[in-house]
Amino acid sequence: MACGSTYLWRGETSWFCCGSAWGPCSSAGGGACGGCQSSSNHGAWPNASANCWDITRPDLCGENIPRRGCGAVMNVKHQCTGATVCITIKDCGPRTKDWCGELTCCNGTCRSNRVLDLTPAAFSKIGSLSSGKLPVWIYE
Repeated sequence: MACGSTYLWRGETSWFCCGSAWGPCSSAGGGACGGCQSSSNHGAWPNASANCWDITRPDLCGENIPRRGCGAVMNVKHQCTGATVCITIKDCGPRTKDWCGELTCCNGTCRSNRVLDLTPAAFSKIGSLSSGKLPVWIYE
């Protein structure tokens, strides 16, 4: 599936480790969908399944995020630089409910609530891993 340009969601993204050791990551599991690799452009979505939703609960932060399952392709755009990366959903996450109200800002514009996790390979294509979080727009 191609990486699209239809608006899906916006919010914060952070990064996580999965699969074989790579960059700052030690070896970790392959994600809820299997096959997740820190070295690939993969991501975790908080509504990848009903079980995933029960863990992440973005609705508790006011985010009624649509379901997109394993293998969904998303185009993630840094809000301020315009840098983009095309990812494939390979895991469930982040636990949005743990960061309700958290803000990430650039150029005076902020996004709230973690709605996406990227592998380090994907995150580093649009921002610095040392920042930890980025404000993003998500398209499909």
